[in-house]
Amino acid sequence: MKAESIIPNETMMDRDARRGRRAIAKARAIIPTEIIKMALDNIRAHKFRSFLTVLGIVIGVMTVIAISSILTGLRANIIQLVEEYGTNNIYAFHLSTGIQVGPRDRSERARKPLTPEDAEAIAQQAIAVEEVASVGFIEWRTDRTISYKGQNYKQGQIQGVSANYAKTVNIAIDEGRFIGEIDDHHRRDVMVIGVNVAESLFPHTNQIVGTQVMMWGRTFEIIGVLAKRKGSFFGENEEDNAVFIPFRTARKLSPSSDFLMLIIRARTGELPKALGEVETILRRQRGVRFNEPNSFDLSTADRLIEQFDSITAAFGLIAIAISSIGLLVGGIGVMNIMLVSVTERTQEIGIRKAIGARRKDIVSQFLLEAMTLTFLGGLLGVILAVGASQILLLLIPGLPSSIPLWAVIAGLVVSVVVGLVFGVWPARKASRLDPIECLRYE
Repeated sequence: MKAESIIPNETMMDRDARRGRRAIAKARAIIPTEIIKMALDNIRAHKFRSFLTVLGIVIGVMTVIAISSILTGLRANIIQLVEEYGTNNIYAFHLSTGIQVGPRDRSERARKPLTPEDAEAIAQQAIAVEEVASVGFIEWRTDRTISYKGQNYKQGQIQGVSANYAKTVNIAIDEGRFIGEIDDHHRRDVMVIGVNVAESLFPHTNQIVGTQVMMWGRTFEIIGVLAKRKGSFFGENEEDNAVFIPFRTARKLSPSSDFLMLIIRARTGELPKALGEVETILRRQRGVRFNEPNSFDLSTADRLIEQFDSITAAFGLIAIAISSIGLLVGGIGVMNIMLVSVTERTQEIGIRKAIGARRKDIVSQFLLEAMTLTFLGGLLGVILAVGASQILLLLIPGLPSSIPLWAVIAGLVVSVVVGLVFGVWPARKASRLDPIECLRYE
C-alpha cells in the first residue's frame, strides 16, 4: 500500500517538471513567426513612428531601383538601336566620337577631316569591307529652315549622304525612295526627310513625295519619307529630324562644310579584320608615322555600348552614394527605435530571462524584429519605385524604364542587412539586462 501511494506523487512531479521544461524552452526560443507577429503588432501600434524610422531606408531603396530601372531601359534601347543600324559597322571620323567629357585637346582639334579619297581607298583596298558610305555634315551656323506654304521647320539635321548610305545603316523607307546614284552624280536638289519633318511641314496631307519645298533659297523635291525606327531615346531618334540630301549636292551648296564621316560595313564575321585594314589604310592615307597615334577615330557598336556602360557605372556610383546616406540614416533610426523598444519592454525581458531565456534567445528576438522592420521599409521602397517609374512613363512618353529583378532583390536584401547590422547593439543591450532589475522596473 505504501509503495502504491508513492507512484501517483512521482507521476505528478514528473508532469510538473515537464511543464517547467516546456516553459523554459518557450522562454528560450520563441518561434520566428511569433517574433514577426510581435514586430508587426508593434509597428501597427506605432505606425507613424515606424514610418519615420524606416524613411531613410525607403528613400535609399527607391533611389537605387528607380535609377537602375532607367539606366537598364536606356541600355536596352541603345542595344536595339545599334542592332538596327548594323553590328558590323565601323564609324570613322577625324575627331573622337561618342560622349565627350570636357573640351577636346588642341592636337585633336587640329586634325584634318577625312576626304572622299579616303573612302575610295578603303573601298578599293580593304578586302574585308563590303560597303563604304559617306556622310557630309553641314556647318551648325548654316540656316536649316525648310519652308512649305507658310510652314517652317528649323530643327532639321541636314546631312549629305552617298547613295549606299541606306543599305549601310539599314534605313527603311515609309514612302517614296532613297537617294540614288543618279541623284548624287548629277547633284540634284532632292531630299529624304524624317517623320518629325514630315509631320511639321505636312500636318494635313499624306501626299508628301513629289512635293517641292524651299531650303537655302533653292527648291528641293521630297523623294522619300523615312520609316520610324523601333529603337529610340525618350520616344525619338536622330533620324526623326533627319534631312538627307545627295552628298555631292551638299558639297556644291556648302563647300566650306568639309566634315566627313565614313560608315564602313564589314563582311559578315570579318569585323576585326576589317577594322585592322581600315586603320592601316587611313594611317597610310593621312601620312601617320609608325610611332605616332592615330589622327582619326574608329568606333564600332561594341565600343559605343562600352562607353555607355562606363557612363552608367558612374551614375550607378552616384546612386549608391545617395542611397547609402539614406540607408545610414534609416539604420540609425532603427537603432534608436530598438533602444526605445528595449526600454519599453524591460519587464517582458526580465520575465523571459527569469523563466530561463538565454542571452542569445533575447538577441535573436530583437534582431529578427529589427530585420522585419527594415524589410518592410525596403518593400515599401520597391513599391514606391515601381509607382514612380509608371508615373514617369505617363509624364514622359517614351522614357525607357525597365525595373530589373536584381535591383529589387538587392534592395530587399540590403534593407534586411541594415536591420541586422544596426539591430546588434540594442539586441545585445537587451540580452545583458539583469532579470531582477528588469522585474523591478516600472
